[in-house]
Amino acid sequence: MNQLPFIPNHIYNRRADIHAHYGGNWQSGISPSRAFPYIFIFTGKSGHQHGYKDGWDNENIFTYTGEGQAGDMRFTKGNLALRDHLQNGKRVFLFESFSKGFVKFICEVEFFDVDYFETNDTSGATRVGLKFFFKKVGAYVPIQPAMFQSSTMATESEQAYGIKLPNETERKGLVTSRVGQGAYRKRIIHRWEYKCAVTGFDNLNILIASHIVPWAESTNEEKLDVHNGILLSPTYDALFDKHFITFENSGKIILSDAIAREAYRKVGVSGNEKINHLRDANFDYLERHRNYFVELIK
Repeated sequence: MNQLPFIPNHIYNRRADIHAHYGGNWQSGISPSRAFPYIFIFTGKSGHQHGYKDGWDNENIFTYTGEGQAGDMRFTKGNLALRDHLQNGKRVFLFESFSKGFVKFICEVEFFDVDYFETNDTSGATRVGLKFFFKKVGAYVPIQPAMFQSSTMATESEQAYGIKLPNETERKGLVTSRVGQGAYRKRIIHRWEYKCAVTGFDNLNILIASHIVPWAESTNEEKLDVHNGILLSPTYDALFDKHFITFENSGKIILSDAIAREAYRKVGVSGNEKINHLRDANFDYLERHRNYFVELIK
C-alpha cells in the first residue's frame, strides 16, 4: 500500500496544511489536486442544508453525497473525478470537519459503487442526487456492485457503473414511484453487512430492504434514513411489514397473538429469534413500529 501523506485522526488546518501544499480548492467539498494525484473529500454537518448527508454504513463502506447545490447532480467536475479516480490513477483522502478551518483526516478510500437518490437542493426543490459508495483502501468487502439488484437502467456508456440519471418524466415521478431508491437499498444492504438481520441468510437476490416505519408514514428525511431500514428474508419481511412480528430494542422478536404459534412454526418462525446488530439510532423507529403492532393486536 502506498504511504499515506496524512496521519489518521490527526487534525489539520485545511488551508495551510492541505491546500497550501497540495493544491485544490479549499472551499469545495470535492477538491482534486492538479499538482498531485490526489482528490480530497470533506464531510460534515454543514452540508445538510444542500441535501448532503454522508456516513459509514458499516466499518468499511462510507457513503458520500456528490457535489452540486442546485438542480440535479451530474457526472461533471468533482463528481466525474471521483467516479473515474481509479482509472485516472488518483487517490482519494477523506476528511471530516472538526472546527472552523480545521479538519480531521479519516482514511484513504476508493470508489466501490454509485447510484442516485432523491434529495433537496439549497432552495428546497426536489432534485436527483448522486450517492457514492467508497470502501476503505485495503478493506475486504464480500460482495461486488454487480451483485446488487439495481433499480437503474444503465446506458451503454455508463454500464461499468450501473447508473443513469433518470429522464425528465422519471424525475418528476420520484416522490410517487420511488424511482431512484437504488442508493437507499444499497445502503441498507451495506448497513446490515449483506445478510438478513434475523437469520443471517446472505443471498442478495432474495433479501428485502424494508422500512421500519413505512414509507407513507415517514418524513422526507426518514424515508432515506439508513437507520429506518432493515434487511430481511422474505418470510420475516412479510410478517414485519404486516406488523405480525416486531422487535424489542434488545433485538428479541415479539410475535403477534393474531397468528397462532403453530402457524408461526409452520413458516419457520420459532419466537426465539433475535437481531444482534441494532444501533441506538434504530430504537425510535422500532418503538414506532411496536406502537402500531400493539394497536393492531388489541
